[in-house]
Amino acid sequence: MTPTFHLADLWEMLVDAGPDAECLVADPVRHTRGSVDEAANRVAHALTARGVKAGDHVGIYARNRAEYIESLLACWKISARPININWRYVVDELRYVIADANIVAMIVERAYLPLCEELAGEFPTLVTYLVLEDGTAEQPSSIAYDRFGDAVAVALPTRGFAAPRSADDVYMLYTGGTTGMPKGVMWRHEDFFYGCVMGGNPIAPIGSPEEIANNATPSFPLDALVLGPLMHGGGQWLSLISMYSGNRAIVSTDSSFSAERILDLIHRERPATIGLIGDAMGRPIAEAALAQPHRWDLTSLVSIGNGGAMLTASIKEQLRSAFPTAIMSDSFGASETGAAGREFDDGKPKAGPAFTSDGNTAVLDPDTLEPLVPGAAEQGLLARRGHIPIGYWNDPEKTAKTFRVDARGVRWVVPGDFAQIDDEGRIVLLGRGSGCINSGGEKIFPEEVEGAIRSHPSVVDAVVVGMPDERFGQKVVALVLLRDGVAGFTLDELQVHCRTKIAGYKVPRELVLGVAPRTNVGKPDYANALKIAQEHLGI
Repeated sequence: MTPTFHLADLWEMLVDAGPDAECLVADPVRHTRGSVDEAANRVAHALTARGVKAGDHVGIYARNRAEYIESLLACWKISARPININWRYVVDELRYVIADANIVAMIVERAYLPLCEELAGEFPTLVTYLVLEDGTAEQPSSIAYDRFGDAVAVALPTRGFAAPRSADDVYMLYTGGTTGMPKGVMWRHEDFFYGCVMGGNPIAPIGSPEEIANNATPSFPLDALVLGPLMHGGGQWLSLISMYSGNRAIVSTDSSFSAERILDLIHRERPATIGLIGDAMGRPIAEAALAQPHRWDLTSLVSIGNGGAMLTASIKEQLRSAFPTAIMSDSFGASETGAAGREFDDGKPKAGPAFTSDGNTAVLDPDTLEPLVPGAAEQGLLARRGHIPIGYWNDPEKTAKTFRVDARGVRWVVPGDFAQIDDEGRIVLLGRGSGCINSGGEKIFPEEVEGAIRSHPSVVDAVVVGMPDERFGQKVVALVLLRDGVAGFTLDELQVHCRTKIAGYKVPRELVLGVAPRTNVGKPDYANALKIAQEHLGI
C-alpha cells in the first residue's frame, strides 16, 4: 500500500525508522515510539472488537495522561475520529456534544462516568464505554462498561487494520462557536499535518510521506513541555509537533496547576521549549523561578512560546529575567486556522499581539475580501488560506460564514478576529468582534452565560461582558436586571446557580445589579454594558 499523508501512516513510518527513541513522557508513563505504537494498536483492536469502524466518532473524556495520546493514535489507525470532550462540561454541555457528534464510543475517566450515567439511555448508538482508572473509587453503575486496562491487555499489540486510509480522512476538533455551543472543526489529515503539526518540521516541512522517516533522528531539538490540556487544540498540537518531528512530548499530568512542579519537570526532563497560555501560567512560573533562582537548572529551554491568551509586558519582562537563555515568542492559531503566525518578542510595545505572515495569513477588507497592505490605517479581518479545514461538522450555515471565497476564487478561513497590518508588514491582532471573552485561554461566549443567568427565577434579563483580569486576562462580568420585589440577591447565589448550567470557568466573577442594557432593536448593548461595568469596577 502506498503511504499517504494520513496521520497513522506517517506515525507508523516514523516508528519503523526508529522504534527505540523515547517520544512521550506523561507521568508515570514513559513511552518509546515502539511502545506507544503497540499501546495504540491494542486500543485500536479493542475499539474494533466493540464495533467501532472507519468514520465513527469516539469521545475522549479525560485529563492529560498517556492514554489520551494512545487513543488519538488508535482512532486514526482504524480511520475513526477521536472527539475531544471538555472535562469541565456540565451535563447539558456534554449532552450537546454527544448528540452533535453522534459519538458511538467513549473513553472516559472514572471521575466523569457519573455525568455519562445521567445521559444513559438518551443515545442508543453510544454503547461502548472504556473506563480509565484515575483513583476515583468504583461505584455501582447503570452503564455497562469495560475497564480500559482490561480491554487493552487482551488486545493484539500488532497492526493489521483493515480500514483503508486516505489523506482525505478527517481529523476533528471541537471548539467554541458563535452561539456558545461547541462546533466540530473538520480537517483533512494532510491539511491538518501541514496546518497544525507544521509538516513534521517547523523549519523545513517534509515534501513526501516517506520523508517522515528522516525524523527518526531529529534535525533540531524540540522536546516540548506541554502544559495545556490535551482536550484543547493547543495541547494536542504541541504534543504532535514534538512527536512527529522525532522529539519528545513531555505532558504535564498534574490535576492542579503548580509552578514549582512545572519547574521541577523542566529541571528533570530538560525540554527545549515550553508552551504557555497567557499570564495565568506565565506569572506564577516566572515568580517561582525568580524567588528561588538556584533551585532549578532551567538552561535547557531554548524558547518559551505563548499562545491562546496575551502575555502582558510586565510578565514578559519577568519571564526574560527568569529564563535568560530562552527566546520569547508569541504565536497565533485557532482550531479553524491552525498555526497562523508566530513572532519572536523584541521587547517593543505594540497595539496587540503582532505576527509575521508566512504569505498565507492576511488581513482582508470585510466587504471585498481584498488583502490590506502594510501601513493601512483601516481594520480588517484576519484570514488564512492554503492548508485550512473543510468546514464545521453538521453546520453548513456556519461553514459558509467562516470559509469564504474571494473574487479570484481563493478560499479563506475568516474566524472573526479583527486585525491591522503595521508599517513593517506584521499582522497586529485587535480582538474578536463577536465579543468572545478569553479567560486563561478558554473561550467564553456571552450568549451562553446570559442564557444560564436568565434561567434563574429571580432574573428578568442579563448582559455579559469581559473585563480585564490581572491573572487570567479577562473575567466575566454580569449585568443583571431582577424581578420586582427581589431583594438580597448576591453574586454567590448567582454563581451557585450558574455552576449547575455551565462550566465553572464561564461563571460570572463580578455582578452589577439593576441594569441589562439593550439597543433600540432589542439586542444586548454590549458597548453600553462595557461602560457600565467599567464604572462599577472603577476602571
